[in-house]
Amino acid sequence: MIVTLIVICEVGFWVLLAGGLSLRYLAKMPRAGIAVLLLEPVLELVLLIATAIDLKNGAQADWKHGLAAVYIGYSVGLGHATIKWVDARFAHRFAGGPPPVKPPKYGTARTVHEWKAAARWILSCAVALGLLQAAVWYVGDGGDISSLRAWQTKMLLVAGINLVIATSYTIWPKQAKN
Repeated sequence: MIVTLIVICEVGFWVLLAGGLSLRYLAKMPRAGIAVLLLEPVLELVLLIATAIDLKNGAQADWKHGLAAVYIGYSVGLGHATIKWVDARFAHRFAGGPPPVKPPKYGTARTVHEWKAAARWILSCAVALGLLQAAVWYVGDGGDISSLRAWQTKMLLVAGINLVIATSYTIWPKQAKN
């Protein structure tokens, strides 16, 4: 049930995104478009509630519950950036908007870009870690929490990789070739 709900949430994310942007740019109804886009967090709330109910009803905590936490973390940390990215491309393609701004390639501007990206990923990981820890506490001593702990390890690894990438751009900033 949880995996199906994650898939439904992901499909729902893209359907709401396409619908909201279509209303905003094609139908020239920006307020309606924003209203549709604001429904997206409801998907994550439904997933969170369904996961908690599944665990409360005695389901064994496994990789699916961990994946739900990771999905919600991704949505919180990177959902807005994803929407902005798609919005810029949709506006350019279908509404005569300016071409999307490309990320900087060199120097301090690139370093700042990498740290912002790392911050979004770290926020995603922190939310996922928090939800995973809440699930560990919720399951308690009587249940198997090994899969939840494995997801926590993976989230720490993802956060660490992003820190290493951002740090590498700080220590060795990419320079333009002359």
